[in-house]
Amino acid sequence: METFVLITGAWHGGWSWRPVATRLREAGHRVLTPTLPGLDLGDDPRGVTLTDCVDAVVSLVEREDLHDVTMLGHSWGGFVVSGAAPRVAARMKRTVFWSAFVPHDGESLMDAVPPHYAELFTAQAAASGDANTVSLPFEVWAGAFMQDASEDAQRAVFGLLAPQPMGTFAEAPNQKPFFDLQVPSAYIRSTEDVALPPGEWGWDRFPPRLNDAVVVDTPGSHEANFTRPTELADAILRVAT
Repeated sequence: METFVLITGAWHGGWSWRPVATRLREAGHRVLTPTLPGLDLGDDPRGVTLTDCVDAVVSLVEREDLHDVTMLGHSWGGFVVSGAAPRVAARMKRTVFWSAFVPHDGESLMDAVPPHYAELFTAQAAASGDANTVSLPFEVWAGAFMQDASEDAQRAVFGLLAPQPMGTFAEAPNQKPFFDLQVPSAYIRSTEDVALPPGEWGWDRFPPRLNDAVVVDTPGSHEANFTRPTELADAILRVAT
């Protein structure tokens, strides 16, 4: 039995892993899917930072007394994994990044996204007032994140997304502990993922930042957890077992 801690991307809660988590549990594995601070129903997003999210994952691993953990991050969740894993290094088995950021030392998400996204996120945060949150426009979601689904499915999932605290995008982490971490890593690429445009700003720039990482391709968009959950679960098991 493997122990998985699955970390969501921005705007999502632990609920978004349900299709994948169900398949992993059916295969006999333990799966934890936390909803991070500021993203749960009733949470106050004001002042929530990346460090708060990292702290929450570290606390979960220690509170549940987890060992031999495979910690997987999706998208922005890569920032959380790379921050949390070194702090629970003795409990780690591997890190996995699925269509996820692997930041350079001192690189925030705002630094790591294309300029048009940085401008959009800044404008969204300003428009939110003192909440200081970023909401993803539906047109961006439908065209770049979940383009392999029907409009009904896109709208159903979009309606569940939470505004993302801007502090989780703006904080620039110290990555040296992660790059010093002696734990195996893997990278999973969704072959139809255009949430980041291919080329200079695309997902392919991240696997080389990991030492000797196993790289696996799987079909689907950035939201393959909804649109291709069986294939995604299979890819996770390929790199983790």
